[in-house]
Amino acid sequence: MSLGSLYLIPVPLAEGKEKSSYTLLHQEIIQEIDEYVVENEKVARKFLKQAGLKIPQSDLTIHDFGKHVREKVDYNLIFKGALAGKDIGLMSDAGCPGVADPGAEVVAEAHRRGIKVIPLVGPSSILLALMASGFNGQKFAFQGYLPIDKAARSQKIKSLEVQSQKEAQTQIFIETPFRNGTLFEELLRTCKPQTKLCVACNLTADDEYVLTLPISEWKKKSPDLHKKPTIFLIFSN
Repeated sequence: MSLGSLYLIPVPLAEGKEKSSYTLLHQEIIQEIDEYVVENEKVARKFLKQAGLKIPQSDLTIHDFGKHVREKVDYNLIFKGALAGKDIGLMSDAGCPGVADPGAEVVAEAHRRGIKVIPLVGPSSILLALMASGFNGQKFAFQGYLPIDKAARSQKIKSLEVQSQKEAQTQIFIETPFRNGTLFEELLRTCKPQTKLCVACNLTADDEYVLTLPISEWKKKSPDLHKKPTIFLIFSN
């Protein structure tokens, strides 16, 4: 018996942006799949509805991969259907599964079990920010979260700035939304005046904000980033 496949299905980054976040292929795939692994069931069901799901939602099998149950997940149960030939889907709570996302663990397990993994096109805040930054798109690194400790964070920023200048490499990182302001101020204090900073906030939303300026110019601005998903990028040359 042939195995099923694991489809990686991106979901919207912003409220009400479902139609700009999926393709015609998504619509075809979701009509054929009735089993999903999801980080947030409410978000997943809403997206499937907006994307035109015709299968009754009561007929769906949803495996919870949220943070409160992740460590106890039963992969034998999750992949039972795929091992029997059924296709299953994986969805994050926002953006692309497996990219700065715990869904990577599910993908890794699929590979271990010989299950084909099929990524679908969709919104990634990291790539969207890089596209809009004007920075080097041929050489870049995503650093995830910087240290919380102030001294360690400052040292890390200096290190990334040096690496960017040495290798002409764009440095990309994120922060917990309620600490965006703290990180922004730290970047202004730590980076050299000529280093360029791109702030990409609430990507794809109606109030999307993307701006690239040297640090010296950013010191004249005070963007409202509080509790808003934001990507930070620096480039020094």
